[in-house]
Amino acid sequence: MTASPIVIGFEQGEQVLTWAGLTQALAHGHSLPRAEIADTFLRRDPDTLLTRSAWIDGLGIAVKAATIFPGNPAHDRPTVNGAVTLYSDRDGTLQAIVDFHLVTKWKTAGDSLLAATRLAPPRVQTILVIGAGTVAHSLIAAYGSAFPGARFLIWNRTPTRAQALAARQPGATVVRDLPQAVHDADIVTCASMATEPVLQGDWLRPGQHIDLIGAYRSDMREADDTALTRARLFVDSRTTTLDHIGELRDPLLRGVIGRDAVVADYYDLPQGLFRRNSPDDITLFKNGGGAHLDLMTARHILERWRDSQDGAQAG
Repeated sequence: MTASPIVIGFEQGEQVLTWAGLTQALAHGHSLPRAEIADTFLRRDPDTLLTRSAWIDGLGIAVKAATIFPGNPAHDRPTVNGAVTLYSDRDGTLQAIVDFHLVTKWKTAGDSLLAATRLAPPRVQTILVIGAGTVAHSLIAAYGSAFPGARFLIWNRTPTRAQALAARQPGATVVRDLPQAVHDADIVTCASMATEPVLQGDWLRPGQHIDLIGAYRSDMREADDTALTRARLFVDSRTTTLDHIGELRDPLLRGVIGRDAVVADYYDLPQGLFRRNSPDDITLFKNGGGAHLDLMTARHILERWRDSQDGAQAG
């Protein structure tokens, strides 16, 4: 008889996760066979159903379904809802249903954190967060875990939103002069909804690490062409970033960069190619997400939840 699937809510998952543990799981996931991934969209204007699926031999199958209903906030309901279903790689049975927001939070920030642990300069004293939304909050937690001595600067187009985020983050400072803040930072992490570049390459200096998260459509850019041409470029997945997200698709189509400008993606981790070469390198990472990362994150959540239950029973 098939066992009932485990249901893991947001608070349950939060209690069993660490950023270090997740980044190790993501690195391990990229030592396995390359994921097969596919996305589908269904639309009923203005509403959307997005499903993202991934299958990794040896890890399992995941389907992440998200409903986007822009009219919901007018009725005090969240715009985005959904769930992640996780299936056995051995027999295809449903193993777990995991909270959508839990997986998205940890996958998104963990994706960027894994890159930073490989690409950041040897000494990180200052981290600039561009953006003040939900992702920015998660990034501060993730980066703070890996670089505990760093101070955080926050910039947002709407200063009041930056102030609200800083109020929830002890020691964080709101900045108004973006070019100066970029110059001062050892890591610049950008989680905006910009369609035109907010980050200018002329502001960068040698030795920095740049983390771009916000652009997810073909018409979105967070960094300008100069930033891309000055930096050594890295992505989480060539498959999900180069031809789909404006950050790289646009300059590729215009011939500003070639495909060989991307030094490595996470599938190059086992070969040691995903790394900083010199203290003076400017490294730039594009966080594109992808269903394979949702699968790796959901599998890690399930394993940590099982470990916690085993520990509770042993106690």
